Amino acid sequence: MIIRSKAPFRLGLAGGGTDVSPYSDLYGGAILNVTVNLYARTTIIPRNDSKIIIHSVDQNKTFEFDSASSLKLNGEIDLQIGVYNRIVKDYSSKPLGFEMTTSMDVPTGSGLGTSSTLVVSILGAFVEWLELPLGEYDIAKLAYEIERTDLGMAGGKQDQYAATFGGVNFMEFLTGDKVIVNPLRTKKSFLNEVNFNLILYYTNTNRESAKIIEKQIENVKASTAKPIEAMHQLKQQAFQMKEAFLRSDIPTIGKLLHESWLNKKEMASGISNTEIDKIYETAIAAGATGGKISGAGGGGFMMFFAEDTKRYQVVEALKKLGGSVSNYEFTQKGLDSWTIR
Repeated sequence: MIIRSKAPFRLGLAGGGTDVSPYSDLYGGAILNVTVNLYARTTIIPRNDSKIIIHSVDQNKTFEFDSASSLKLNGEIDLQIGVYNRIVKDYSSKPLGFEMTTSMDVPTGSGLGTSSTLVVSILGAFVEWLELPLGEYDIAKLAYEIERTDLGMAGGKQDQYAATFGGVNFMEFLTGDKVIVNPLRTKKSFLNEVNFNLILYYTNTNRESAKIIEKQIENVKASTAKPIEAMHQLKQQAFQMKEAFLRSDIPTIGKLLHESWLNKKEMASGISNTEIDKIYETAIAAGATGGKISGAGGGGFMMFFAEDTKRYQVVEALKKLGGSVSNYEFTQKGLDSWTIR
């Protein structure tokens, strides 16, 4: 028996950062995101002995453990171990023996929600294997708890829910870790046009998002006026982006991306730098109407909106900066798991 799962990465188009506590607890957060056909993938093959073998394709490493109720974190595959420990603790009456392989279509730290999406993918494989009665909200919430509580990793809530639900979603983050996922009904022709106009550019750098997010959290706790006002604006722009999607308003999308980028840079130090600013200015000069960095900032993927056929000019200009443009498509499906017998 072979169990497989895949979960899609996301592009956060508006409201990014307002899903992070304590901002979402104090003021409520809102985000509009869409998933793409780039995935975190997991394969589990059950074993009859008391061994756990974990292959991390992205690290090109293999780890072997004696099966136990709880495995010690090793600083290299803490996400895989964290999911296993929680599954055994909450859903299994005994330790499990298996061989697991995980991989991602994008580099770690690239700003598309890599760690959270990988956790969702691993959870999906365990849910499929053990036939656990968990729905989409259950899986997303469990993924969030594993990362933020069990592993103590700083971050927000949107990635786990985007990877689990998939599609175009307007998400609201309220007190008490309450999350409401609102799938948006949009015209297919409109989504195709957004997909055509939205350029995904990899800067060939990655970053540790936790440090930027920790600074953002400090700013909220200290009631620092400028970052908090910027986050208020970002939340408002998420509602405006939702209206643009529901009204098929193409020109407003680039405008809102640009405004969001200006506000995002005010949230915390390290979100932008000289190199990122140069990339952004190059894209705008070539014809993009707006853009932003994906995720917490500091590196990874950036996205730019270029209407009509100006995407080709923008792509050519970006290629000269040493990064690469990634081909992708929007996807409507989230976490997907299946068994081969």
